[in-house]
Amino acid sequence: MLEKKTFRSDLFFFVVDAPEIAKKAQAGQFVIIRVDEIGERIPLSLADINPEKGTISLIVMTVGVTSTKLSKLNVGDEISDIAGPMGHKTPIENYGRVILVGGGFGAAPLYPIARAMKQAGNTVISIIGARTADLLIYEKELGEFSDQVLVSTDDGSKGVKGLVTDVLKADIEANGADLVMAVGPAIMMKFVSLTTKPYNVKTLVSLNPIMVDGTGMCGACRVSVGGKTMFGCTDGPDFDGHLVDWELLMSRQRTYLPEEKAAMERYLCSCAEDASAV
Repeated sequence: MLEKKTFRSDLFFFVVDAPEIAKKAQAGQFVIIRVDEIGERIPLSLADINPEKGTISLIVMTVGVTSTKLSKLNVGDEISDIAGPMGHKTPIENYGRVILVGGGFGAAPLYPIARAMKQAGNTVISIIGARTADLLIYEKELGEFSDQVLVSTDDGSKGVKGLVTDVLKADIEANGADLVMAVGPAIMMKFVSLTTKPYNVKTLVSLNPIMVDGTGMCGACRVSVGGKTMFGCTDGPDFDGHLVDWELLMSRQRTYLPEEKAAMERYLCSCAEDASAV
């Protein structure tokens, strides 16, 4: 771990020394990490790639045991395993006018995509949203490679009061779009796709289903796209948002919530016991 930044109590930014991954990784790909030898494997999107320095950047929200363990690491600590780059890169070409939509911490993985899209000659518009201004991230970073950054907050504390889809709809109606790409919670990406469909705008979404091995062997990350079963790890992570079976995806994402909650409770109990024993 080379650098650690705390955005808020449950959201962290890390720069990790991973030269072999940094040499090959491209915008839109991800890695699978295991914090320690007895830990589970979780997928994390790449928030940046620096092949010259041999580093990758990760954004981590603490939602379970593994992400909580990761958040407790500090500069100089080591991560047991990082496998990658995984998945296909985002298809980068000169589309024309590209709108990138990031919900919550989904704004971070858009950073390398915005850079690649801008380098390909596109006009890049970034739309980011959060419940309140304090929860917004990557506005400045996305501004480096965006012609315009549009902001929405649920409470109106910054930018447009409303959802990213409100901003997206208004921008498409005013200026058109040749490609929309969304990264964030499944429910947000679903409604981005519903928003763009009447305008017949090509829409890519970066899916993050349950994933174990990242090679397609376990089948845990299967998604239904256009009525066909595909794998988030080997066929994705980017898919046509107009063809994704969103209800099935969100249902599968909820499958292990009780087990995840129980595991977190056990972990917190063990931490409390360790602290009291000191």
